[in-house]
Amino acid sequence: MGTAPTQCPSGITANFHAKFDNRTEFSCSSFPFTLNLSKLNSHPTSKGLVNKIGSLPDIDDLFWEKVPTPILDVVENPTHLKSLSIRELKLLADEIRLELSSTMSKPQRSFKASLAAVELTVALHYVFHAPVDKILWDAGEQTYAHKILTGRRILMPTLRQKNGLSGYTSRTESEYDPFGAGHGCNSISAGLGMAVARDIKGKRERVVTVINNTTTMAGQVYEAMRNAGYLDSNLVVILNDSRHSLHPKIEEGPKTSINALSSTLSRLQSSKSFRKFREAAKDVTKRIGMGMHELAAKVDEYARGMMGPLGSTLFEELGLYYIGPVDGHKLEDLICVLQEVASLDSMGPVLIHVITEENQCSEDKQKKVTVEKQQEGLSLNDIYSFSNDDHCRTYSDCLVEALVMEAEKEKDIVVVHAGIEMDPSLKLFRERFSDRFFDVGMAEQHAVTFSAGLSCGGLKPFCIIPSAFLQRAYDQVLFLSPSLCVHQAPVVHDVDRQRIPVRFVITSAGLVGSDGPLQCGAFDITFMSCLPNMIVMAASDEDELIDMVATATRIDDRPVCFRYPRGALVRTDYPIHGGSALEIGTGKVLVEGKDVALLGYGAMVQNCLKAQALLSKLGINVTVADARFCKPLDIKLLRWLCSNHDILITVEEGSVGGFGSHVAQFIALDGQLDGRLKWRPIVLPDNYIEHASPKEQLALAGLTGHHIAATTLSLLGRTREALLLMC
Repeated sequence: MGTAPTQCPSGITANFHAKFDNRTEFSCSSFPFTLNLSKLNSHPTSKGLVNKIGSLPDIDDLFWEKVPTPILDVVENPTHLKSLSIRELKLLADEIRLELSSTMSKPQRSFKASLAAVELTVALHYVFHAPVDKILWDAGEQTYAHKILTGRRILMPTLRQKNGLSGYTSRTESEYDPFGAGHGCNSISAGLGMAVARDIKGKRERVVTVINNTTTMAGQVYEAMRNAGYLDSNLVVILNDSRHSLHPKIEEGPKTSINALSSTLSRLQSSKSFRKFREAAKDVTKRIGMGMHELAAKVDEYARGMMGPLGSTLFEELGLYYIGPVDGHKLEDLICVLQEVASLDSMGPVLIHVITEENQCSEDKQKKVTVEKQQEGLSLNDIYSFSNDDHCRTYSDCLVEALVMEAEKEKDIVVVHAGIEMDPSLKLFRERFSDRFFDVGMAEQHAVTFSAGLSCGGLKPFCIIPSAFLQRAYDQVLFLSPSLCVHQAPVVHDVDRQRIPVRFVITSAGLVGSDGPLQCGAFDITFMSCLPNMIVMAASDEDELIDMVATATRIDDRPVCFRYPRGALVRTDYPIHGGSALEIGTGKVLVEGKDVALLGYGAMVQNCLKAQALLSKLGINVTVADARFCKPLDIKLLRWLCSNHDILITVEEGSVGGFGSHVAQFIALDGQLDGRLKWRPIVLPDNYIEHASPKEQLALAGLTGHHIAATTLSLLGRTREALLLMC
């Protein structure tokens, strides 16, 4: 059979030969090479993965092996780690760290968390037998070394790109990912469920969960730990302590020390003989009776509290056997402790406290990588921390500047922030008003009720939460009646039902690019606008965002929320000015036409304007209106649009059930759909949109200016022009 040349996405010619199913030959004018995919396809973890990814990395990315990695080159899956010596494992960890520094050179999200967890990842896969043993991670940023060791090394340059590897663990991506990781707090709950299922089915695999400092800010972790202690199932919890804190001056606080004594005690705590002796002592004291068991337990807890670091007895109180601290960069100690824990048939839940450093990289390695990256035009700061000093102006910058201006005039304004990490823009407010800024970390439920308390105390709280994480404060059993609200949703019971004026600032609304469906803010319009007392707004540009801050400041009789997208501003040269309060429930007409009305909500107003520009070239007069409010709706504006146009299209970057549904409810009850009017909603599709660039995601969602214009042409019966517009 002849050769069929195919053009690859990267622009390289690929020749596929029928008799070489697993072999693809690439040729390029600068250098020819051959990439053999047979090994990758032969791995259990990568079966079908190349087909799923759909495209290989760019040609430059395929040559990340500029730094020699002889040991990593022969490790095709975790099984190959078993035959390596401790010395070779250390060299492997160094090679993985260099590999990460090389392949992650393009500024995405910082990979320092994965650099810190390299030795821990190597030790886990050396001791345990994944995928039979289940290794669960709480935070996706820690898992890049795990991906490299589980057959996905060649695809690492596609991380967070369209059709590429996910930035998190994914059940559909690899059998080595038993549960999807996001940004914390779910691994212990899921791991405990797997452990209980294992016990019921009579199986023997180990279940290991890895949490971090950010995870320990979320209440679900402690709920899961308490339940694990009660059920007493065999479960290993590893706290990867990279010494993070909510406080900016962590270096002034006490740090858990690692020394020879702590290492020896950790080995002793995890040893089989010590555990058996401890269990035997428990049995003896139970038989003696007369309170001896309780007394011995108190002595044991006191002694272990004296040996362990501050806070270690908390885990004991929750029912987990504490081991640590362990040096997370000393493979001998890690492997020894993990092997002892893995060898116990009946151990109950165990927590291993591992201390790591995110800047773990020797000077020699830094110099070596620095030279290579400087040749590519990247600084060391770009490589390791991806500094955003030169970042584009964003909506968050605009928000914080508006908040600062309002806070200078209004002394009662305070800011409560909840989420994984603080947006750099918020540092401006914290520096100006340190006593009026509260960062509660991944405790969104607490943030909402805390804000309600601040409001009841006479302050004006702005509760800033990313859209995807606001769901944590909403996703509980909804309020039913005063006698049944045991687990109430804070937004519903603690704020809206009591008409408490909390001002919710919903960030990262809509599609979020490389973070994919995990952080997609698709649902906030729907679940906030269904609340009876909530005022719901969305800013279409930076000017409206400033005005909405001023508007929210002046609302004192009910809760209010407004959203804005992740990313750069529409205009980067906007003048800083004070906001003007908007009249509640009023939109505005931006462009007036006669044929079609486009009613945009939030950031999609800009795409409506793009569609209007396209349609005007085709002789179609289009009205573009900015709704601004989803609740209450601008009824006067809606009636005018329906009366003066034959077609009304609503556009929003949200799920079904949001702004368009509220418009449909009104115009249906108002009789506007009984005559000639055609109404169509454009919303996010009813499925999760995988990670890609923001532009690619908008195209996949059908929310670009071209898609809006094509929908309009289709409604006008100009189907051929609609198809041509999308070509």
